[in-house]
Amino acid sequence: MTRQMLNRRQALMTGAALPLAAAMGAGLATPTPARASAPMMGAGSTPFSRFVLGEFEVTTILAGTRTVPEPQKIFGTDVTPERFAEVSAENMIPTDKAQFFFTPTVVNTGSELILFDTGLNPEGITAALGAAGYTPDQVDTVVLTHMHGDHIGGLMGTDGATFANARYVTGAKEFDAWDMSGNEGFEGKVRPLAEKMTFLDDGGAVSSGITAMAAHGHTAGHMGYMLESQGKQLLIGADFANHYVWSLAYPEWEVLYDQDKAAAAATRKRLLGMMAADKIPFIGYHMPFPGHGFVEARDSGYRYVPSSYQMMLG
Repeated sequence: MTRQMLNRRQALMTGAALPLAAAMGAGLATPTPARASAPMMGAGSTPFSRFVLGEFEVTTILAGTRTVPEPQKIFGTDVTPERFAEVSAENMIPTDKAQFFFTPTVVNTGSELILFDTGLNPEGITAALGAAGYTPDQVDTVVLTHMHGDHIGGLMGTDGATFANARYVTGAKEFDAWDMSGNEGFEGKVRPLAEKMTFLDDGGAVSSGITAMAAHGHTAGHMGYMLESQGKQLLIGADFANHYVWSLAYPEWEVLYDQDKAAAAATRKRLLGMMAADKIPFIGYHMPFPGHGFVEARDSGYRYVPSSYQMMLG
């Protein structure tokens, strides 16, 4: 290659580099303004989870959640702080606070829309239903597992009954236990609807494929409800167990809100043993949202196995 050709190539390469260098220099001299950062959104969760159980469509809805301080004032009140701390550390959860979830369940049988429990207030349950695509007037039946305020709170508001077209179902023993209590929540939320209520005992049917199951102890007449469709089962367990570690791994630990602590512990052991043996999934009102999972026997207690994609497969 001749010197003349080399000089020409060098000139071309130098000429091409000059605009690039100029552009880079200009970029350094004039910084591009930084974009505004995306706003912090805070912790969040999906508002509903829907799956198919045989011919039923089951939806858990988040009607509320809150952080509660000093959880050992509620769970494991009969064990030492050291033991409570040890168990919590093993499961990577703090001892100074816990997150509570309030999870009603909607079951569409194909002919009836059934709501199990109503959350803390009308606004919360209405918003939760709306997020899942329902309106209160579509609810045909409201089932009350028991009469604690976070389960009956959404029944009535300043505008009257939240579920204008619904009938109501609850346990006979539970209603009778609260009937003479003078409890303000019961008198304001449940009593006005008593004439529309059907009262069940253990084994009673809410609808075809939905059976009441005695789960006493948390309250005198606390009920769970077994769903069965096309050979598939699921237990709506309500408050028989209220924490995925402190109640399942140690079902004998005492819980502040259990009215009959010995009976509640016996109920936990019975239902957890049944579900572990038969591999029946359950929905727990206070389990980490979306509130459904399985139970596995472990040592002298049980382990909560949150559902992953099993419920999506129908």
